[in-house]
Amino acid sequence: MGSSIFLQSNSLLESLIHLSNEVSSIEKLPSIQVRNVSTMLRRIKVLTSLFEEIQESNNPMLPPSSVLCLSELFSVIRRVKSTMEGCKNGSSLWGLIQTERLSNQFHVFVKEIARALDILPLSLLTVTVDIKEQIELLHRQAKRVELYVDPKEIQTRDVLLTLMASEKNMFDVETVKHVFNSVGLKTVLDYEEEMSKLEDEVHKQAGTGGLIVVSNINKLISLVSYAKSMVFNEESEENDVRQVSGSVGKSTSASFNVPDEFRCPISLDLMKDPVIVASGHTYDRSSIAQWINTGHYTCPKSGQRLIHMALIPNYALKSLVHQWCQENNIPLMECSSNAESEKKTCEKAVDHISATKVAIDSVKRTAEFVVGKLAMGSVDIQRQAAYELRLLAKTGMDNRRIIAEAGAIPFLVTMLSSNDPRTQENAVTALLNLSIFDNNKILIMAAGAIKNIVDVLESGKTMEARENAAAAIFSLSMIDDFKVAIGAHSQAIPALVALLREGTTTGKRDAAMALCNLALYNANKLKTVAAGAVPLLIELLMDDKAGITDDALGVLALLLSCPQGLEAIKKSRPLVPLLIDLLRFGSAEGKENSITLLLGLCKDGGEEVARRLLINPRSIPSLQSLATDGSPKARRKANALLRLLNRCCSQSHNPIG
Repeated sequence: MGSSIFLQSNSLLESLIHLSNEVSSIEKLPSIQVRNVSTMLRRIKVLTSLFEEIQESNNPMLPPSSVLCLSELFSVIRRVKSTMEGCKNGSSLWGLIQTERLSNQFHVFVKEIARALDILPLSLLTVTVDIKEQIELLHRQAKRVELYVDPKEIQTRDVLLTLMASEKNMFDVETVKHVFNSVGLKTVLDYEEEMSKLEDEVHKQAGTGGLIVVSNINKLISLVSYAKSMVFNEESEENDVRQVSGSVGKSTSASFNVPDEFRCPISLDLMKDPVIVASGHTYDRSSIAQWINTGHYTCPKSGQRLIHMALIPNYALKSLVHQWCQENNIPLMECSSNAESEKKTCEKAVDHISATKVAIDSVKRTAEFVVGKLAMGSVDIQRQAAYELRLLAKTGMDNRRIIAEAGAIPFLVTMLSSNDPRTQENAVTALLNLSIFDNNKILIMAAGAIKNIVDVLESGKTMEARENAAAAIFSLSMIDDFKVAIGAHSQAIPALVALLREGTTTGKRDAAMALCNLALYNANKLKTVAAGAVPLLIELLMDDKAGITDDALGVLALLLSCPQGLEAIKKSRPLVPLLIDLLRFGSAEGKENSITLLLGLCKDGGEEVARRLLINPRSIPSLQSLATDGSPKARRKANALLRLLNRCCSQSHNPIG
């Protein structure tokens, strides 16, 4: 969280307890990742006991390192909740196919909990011996935990992949039922809901997953649809489905008299997430967050000036609202509709919108103390200090400014050369977080950081350090002058291309985004082509596990304007049919970049590419569809390419109709 944590440590604890209880009280566990979810829930219950004891101790001022630890745990538990909800509410079959990725995600969460607990000063907290022992045990176990992938899920996943590859009339219905039952698909409504979730997944994956991922999800939709017709007698079930749909429609569309005390004073609608502001009045979080974010610093109801902008959850009223919803047959999911979009709006305002002088002074004292440990401490103390700064700089522009003013940047730059993997990783990540504040970009470059950052990118001691170095280069290259300075370093662009080949999905995306920024400067385009980026980017377009379709297309579209880039792109035989398919299945951004590439390849003597487009039966329908339904930019370029192809076609035979 931001600097207001120091002002509202009680609020932080209250939020932690509430969040942890929400996660722990999930009524129906997902049908996938059962063991990982169960063990994570046990860990969170142990942590909840710690949070409750700290709260009960009524300590007015917690040690700064404990606040940082609690803040990081809040961030981790919030992401755990999101992942669990994704497993529970998303497509079960797609989750089954992604079982290894999801298992790794839970493993990462446990490691992040362990690292947060590294800086928890248990000896300075007022907790019982029993809780202290439980936390120490949890810490030890979390540090040595190994990745767990459920062998039963792997086996079921393999059967599902076999079914997807089979002809529809060749698979055994009982096998399909067994696989679908294992992930909770048992009724007609379950099957229909699963198809709807898979269709949503297609839209989510269009810009990242690539054609193979989208194709696999479409195969799943086809399999579920066919299995539904085989497993169930649709005629006998149809009326039941209609009756269920009708009754749900009636209950959700009915009009209720909402009690005044449950209405937000701003919107006059039912409060989905009531919060208390400094004046003591309660509002719906989305409404009051919007009020504050538009520059209002008074209570809308009383006109009183708010001494701080913390939004304290009103759990008692929220419970009453939920109880009223249940009594009136209003589904809780309706009561909290649009929660995802509202959450994004609200997160900027939750508990740390405004930093008062007290909060800023607290952060300043903490930053100066931690920077002192960086300057004078042992290797172990420096490692811990770098981690604390990494967390402190994670959110809040005030925090980032104050840390820089405390003199942290030169020490962090020096620590990039550390032989200790964790110290190096923490230092580069802290610099990445600090660089989000624009003035810090100038200070980081002035400290001569680029050489050390590129060294970490090229040969960092952990993959996370290398990937965060790429992200730091992306952040620094947002300033035009720094595009030139970074590109001038002989190893910067080759190291980014290497990470594009070797990194995780996150690392590949960071490298691609950094290359995209750097390639806006013409001299860097030639260096990117010379480093071998073009064939690698095209290869990544065909890799369903890379997850950077739009980013790769964006870099290729930029390199197209460089003669050497155009020649390198023209050499790829698989690219043209791939781009045609992306015109149909890609995201809006992907379609724009695909048509940009096709048009560029056909211009200036690209007759061979034009001929390949004309003999592909999918190209003209795809272009005509884009010319009708695409974005203004895509429509313009699609029409230009159709005219070009028409001229090419009319020279030899009938023009395109």
